[in-house]
Amino acid sequence: MSKLLKIQALFLGSALLMFGGGLQGLLLSVRGAEEGFSTFALGLIGTGWSAGFIAGSLGVPMMVKRVGHIRAYSVMAAMGTITILLNLLWINDVGWILLRVFSGFCFAGAAMIVESWLNEVSDNKSRGSVFSIYVTINLIASTVGQLTMSITGVQGHLPFILGGLAFICALLPMALTTSPQPRPLASSNIDLRLLLKTSPVALVASFCVGMTNGTFGTLAPVFGFYRGLGSSEIAYLMSIPIILGAISQIPFGRLSDRIDRRWVMIILAVLGGIAGLAMLAANPSGWGLYFVFGLYGFAAFPIYGIAVAHANDFAGEGDFAGIASGMLVTYGVGLAIGPAVAALMMNATQPVALFAMTAAFHVLLAVFAFIRMRVRPVNLDQEREEFRIVPIKTSTPATVALDPRSDEDQPNEE
Repeated sequence: MSKLLKIQALFLGSALLMFGGGLQGLLLSVRGAEEGFSTFALGLIGTGWSAGFIAGSLGVPMMVKRVGHIRAYSVMAAMGTITILLNLLWINDVGWILLRVFSGFCFAGAAMIVESWLNEVSDNKSRGSVFSIYVTINLIASTVGQLTMSITGVQGHLPFILGGLAFICALLPMALTTSPQPRPLASSNIDLRLLLKTSPVALVASFCVGMTNGTFGTLAPVFGFYRGLGSSEIAYLMSIPIILGAISQIPFGRLSDRIDRRWVMIILAVLGGIAGLAMLAANPSGWGLYFVFGLYGFAAFPIYGIAVAHANDFAGEGDFAGIASGMLVTYGVGLAIGPAVAALMMNATQPVALFAMTAAFHVLLAVFAFIRMRVRPVNLDQEREEFRIVPIKTSTPATVALDPRSDEDQPNEE
């Protein structure tokens, strides 16, 4: 019962974090467009968050080592609250880009501390269940946060205040816990050469998914604003890809356990490319727009988890953590570059050009995976890694430690 209460408190803190993060991310894109920020500036807001997230993933473990988990987490919660309130008080494109860096930093730090604590209170037998529940809660909370914008709108102070309350309330479960603080945050050596040697497809897939999902998550709400959609319509429109992407992970993941995973990645990448090309060719409206956005999420979001499983099919014993960390860094680089490049394309042509970016990188992934199938066939009779859902945008090195596949890197408990 004591362990269950600890986990429930951590789940609550994580849910509040993701609620605030989902609301803030969508709110800044739409409110920034309404304030007249340039498309390039809006793209850099997404880039700033990604850069801050990477910096937080690398820097927060040293902070935790100096002051402990609870104090470091308190700093992260306070920083998140301060940044979203400053977003309200300092409505400026350059200011929002800088603040988004701090927001990404604190979000990475808070997520790492929650995940390391979950890893501490679970064991090898329960870690798989804990990990699945954690991913599900994050997904639901983030979606609810986005949908909240359909009620609050983007004008006025209310959505910023709600986001700030969520961030600061996320501190309460940690501050009130009586359990001992966990061991120092887990970290993994990042070895991109190991990843390239183990699975070139996984390396390319993580970068392409970062480029496409970073572009879509940051600039698709801006595209909706330019199309004349209201805040509630944009909230619904951006929630559909997340929901359908969550639904599609299980069937496509299970399919990848039975056939060459690269075929599944090719199918999904082609569908993602079709969604982008449909936007470019037809520029649909009404229900057609919802359908194409749903198709994008249905196809694009499972790719990363399948790529992780594919890389581990060829990994040596004890390589999971290094490979997963390498994929996270590669994904983060794409996540930072994508919005800025797509924003330049939108400025140079028209808003729908962002889908040229998503289509191009999905096609690139499909072609590369097909070529690699000719170079290295897969023996389906050999033992392969089982697919598991991976929370890509919120993944940190601590997520790698929480994943039950990391048990392979640890000595068995007696």
